[in-house]
Amino acid sequence: MLEGSPRRPTGRVEGRGVRRSVPQRIVTVATTGQGLYEMTADAVDFVYEAGIEEGLLTAFVRHTTASLLLQENADPDVRRDLQAFLSRLVPDADHPTMRYLSHRIEGPDDMPGHLKAALGQSSMSIPIGGGRLLLGTWQGLYLFEHRDRPHRREVVLHISP
Repeated sequence: MLEGSPRRPTGRVEGRGVRRSVPQRIVTVATTGQGLYEMTADAVDFVYEAGIEEGLLTAFVRHTTASLLLQENADPDVRRDLQAFLSRLVPDADHPTMRYLSHRIEGPDDMPGHLKAALGQSSMSIPIGGGRLLLGTWQGLYLFEHRDRPHRREVVLHISP
């Protein structure tokens, strides 16, 4: 091993034996194209089933052309307006203003999907108190799909007590 290189984790902490396990789940979100897909219920169910009273839920999307978002879940116009805004900000690669893009092999929505994901978040944390997510009244957890065709996106949910 090179001087100063990081050691690989072995699954054991010296003097403590095997590390303890924490609740984790992979949720699959089936998308039908660009847009916001609410997954609040998946997160709420996971926290409930884990039986954790206080802690922190981390959500992490395992893809480079999708992102995560906390947003209003009452009025669907909010989701439509967010989608329309992001599409105007980053149009498809076949739009004249996007001629500068080089990465086009996977279609006109691919590189714009990467750009939109770069503007969003790949992970987020939500506090847990009293055995439930401490979301605001109108907040919901969403997967934001940035590609046109259907995908099966994976989101890792992890609770740190």
